[in-house]
Amino acid sequence: MKKLKLQIAPLLAVAVMVSSNSCKEEVEPGAEAGTVVDVNPSLFLEGTSVTTVPCTLSDGTVTDCYQIVASTPSDHAMGPWCPDNIADGKDAGGIWLENGQVYDVDGAFIKNLASFYNDNTWMMYDANGDIYVTNTEEDCINAANPNVGEEYKNYCVECVPEYITSIERTWLIPKTPVLQKSPASFAGMGPRSSGPTIRGIALNGVEFSAPAPVDNILRAYTLAPFDDAGGHINVHQGYHYHAATGVSAKVSQTDGHAAMIGYAADGHGIYGQLNEDGTEPDDLDACRGHSDDIRGYHYHVDAPGANNFINCLSGAYVI
Repeated sequence: MKKLKLQIAPLLAVAVMVSSNSCKEEVEPGAEAGTVVDVNPSLFLEGTSVTTVPCTLSDGTVTDCYQIVASTPSDHAMGPWCPDNIADGKDAGGIWLENGQVYDVDGAFIKNLASFYNDNTWMMYDANGDIYVTNTEEDCINAANPNVGEEYKNYCVECVPEYITSIERTWLIPKTPVLQKSPASFAGMGPRSSGPTIRGIALNGVEFSAPAPVDNILRAYTLAPFDDAGGHINVHQGYHYHAATGVSAKVSQTDGHAAMIGYAADGHGIYGQLNEDGTEPDDLDACRGHSDDIRGYHYHVDAPGANNFINCLSGAYVI
């Protein structure tokens, strides 16, 4: 039986796209000044609050930023994530990202985890084929803990929208992007990295998150699938994306260029991986960005299976 996909009302706690000084690296191709395109607040979907506030950027620029407040996506349902039984089809579960590929988390995928990972420790279902799924908020929190206990080994971790009704996310991005001579690494990307942790914001206000800690998840013999939109929930971040699968809101381009899907933390536009003809631009810099006369400097997201959006920031970000 197909699971119902879930939607909820707006959330309530605050997280700001902030950090300290950027980590400077070698200048990358495509990071030269040219056409500058301001953030267009009208592109954010209804239900996402956008206001103007003063801010200071990582290069010391004092300017205006857009403060974007959102909760859960208004353009698509959330979930499902974990199927109930190994006989369930792909509509009962979400997706998993492994070695650059996207896999449907259907019953057969759960059944074959031992073969998939060449490890017989995997056994995520009982004698009736029923899959072990977290079914309370406490289980969700405990199973998602990096130091997960033995009792949650071989569980499919499914945190549902009812657990995050008190969370609201607030982001700050510069109204006008300020391109830098050298890119900034994201926080957690090495000892010299101190940029923001998040990559950007979708047009529905949902976070484009850092790569999911897949190794930690698998080390605990748990699975925390993403839904078909590339998102899942934890009780601290709320609902957030780890892959751009083409489900969230987009703005088509008239020249065959990939559609716009959001903004990076530095205010530059984020576009889909592929242009309308199915090709990826061949001149992307190390951050996955390049420039043209229409869109100015902008990024193209990584492939959905990469568990990644962009690699670094070419512009100044809010501190």
